[in-house]
Amino acid sequence: MRILVTNDDGIFAPGVGALVEVLQHFGDVYVVCPDQERSAVGHSITLRTPLKVKPVEIFPGTKGAWAVNGTPADCVKLGMEVLLKTPPDILFSGINLGPNLGRDLYYSGTLAGAVEASLYNVLAVSVSLNEFSETKVNYLKIKQLLYGVVEIILQNRIPKGVFLNVNLPNIPVYLCKGVEIVPLDLTVSRYRYVGLNDPHGQVYFWLKDELNQLVHLKENSDYLKLKEGYITVSPVEFPVHHKRKMEQIERWFRKYSLNFLKEGKEEHSNA
Repeated sequence: MRILVTNDDGIFAPGVGALVEVLQHFGDVYVVCPDQERSAVGHSITLRTPLKVKPVEIFPGTKGAWAVNGTPADCVKLGMEVLLKTPPDILFSGINLGPNLGRDLYYSGTLAGAVEASLYNVLAVSVSLNEFSETKVNYLKIKQLLYGVVEIILQNRIPKGVFLNVNLPNIPVYLCKGVEIVPLDLTVSRYRYVGLNDPHGQVYFWLKDELNQLVHLKENSDYLKLKEGYITVSPVEFPVHHKRKMEQIERWFRKYSLNFLKEGKEEHSNA
């Protein structure tokens, strides 16, 4: 099996090294990551700056590893179109320091890496850890948690058009309550702007992550289950085309289009 790895914490982040070590038990691993942290860049790509690709030798046993001065989506595109001679069978993005839940789908560079692979019809999994401080992470324990999840995923086949968003609790295996398949709770507003005054009276705004202050969470949400000590797996479908909704919106414009054409013909005949 050919496995491509990316992340948004940068190629030197301990999480990507831990992920690579787990995945090497299952196949040939290739790594294409940003050369520095690119958290919360979403699914952006670099348009007006040349991308530099630098081979690195920091992951023993991999088939190839490259650092890119771009975003996670850039890394995946380069991996698919340039760096790998044959497309990978699956992509893993992570292990991200900090969980990716709910609306993070639209902000996270980690999830964007998985989405980009999905656009190439490559199976994809994003992996994040419910911890923000590297000093509180024992990656040996995290690798033990992740190994079983990866094994199950690779023994089966992710449905077409779907990628999996996995969040791991920062706890030993024996304390983990199991795996819960849950939807992304898009109703939760996790980040809020906080105003701060500088010494000159100018107000600046910073985003504050209120993850630890969230209460009254939905019973079957990714937020609550991860907090309770479960590994959460959220299937995310991309791209989504709703035929009925397309037909409904088409009806909105049908009469307008007919009138538009009619007026155009009358204007042309009177000219």
